[in-house]
Amino acid sequence: MLEAFKGPFADGAQLSALEILIRLCLAAVFGGLVAVVYRRSRHEVDVSPTFPPTLVLLAVLIAMVTQVIGDNVALAFSLVGALAIVRFRTVVRDTQDTAFVMLSVVVGMAVGARAPWVAVIGLAIVAVVAIMMKPPATGDYITGRLPLLLKVRIGLGHDAEALLGSTLDTFFSHRRLQSIETAKHGVSIDVAYEAKMREPGTPEQLVRALNRIEGVQSVRVERCPAAEE
Repeated sequence: MLEAFKGPFADGAQLSALEILIRLCLAAVFGGLVAVVYRRSRHEVDVSPTFPPTLVLLAVLIAMVTQVIGDNVALAFSLVGALAIVRFRTVVRDTQDTAFVMLSVVVGMAVGARAPWVAVIGLAIVAVVAIMMKPPATGDYITGRLPLLLKVRIGLGHDAEALLGSTLDTFFSHRRLQSIETAKHGVSIDVAYEAKMREPGTPEQLVRALNRIEGVQSVRVERCPAAEE
């Protein structure tokens, strides 16, 4: 098995399908370890749902790139040029979309460079990883599994933590103050929290509970922008 790794810059067209499979599977495994370290080193509300899967996909993609390019300098420059054109002329919603744009470029280059096994095996591994690590659906914001942005307007004479703290702790497993500012020409205060709801609580229940508090003027719940990046 170690023979497959003695020539790290071997052309993908010169490698057997088994060698390519081993290399790309190992890339996926090590990419998964990177994703685990990332998740463990960040607060839960700071983790974008699509970013850990993207780390795994990028590890596989880079492994595919090295198999396609080998020691061919011309291919290396061609890949850089193709990625630059696609990246800056394609509007993508998040990092995982960018990874799939790269996948399309690498697969096309693998076929063009006469390394079809790199394209076939790489595409299969990326498909498995992407499906297994699929982020929760948009509807999961409602059930509280993804971060939310809560904006509350209170009267100027109230302390936000004293007024809202107990209710927020009832509905949120994690929360972090994002901003606090005056509103209505200085007669009100707008407070924003990034938070994750406890199950089975819902945003509707949270809004009703906050609106019952004397001193609360308005409540707004939104998707957290960081979760959409």
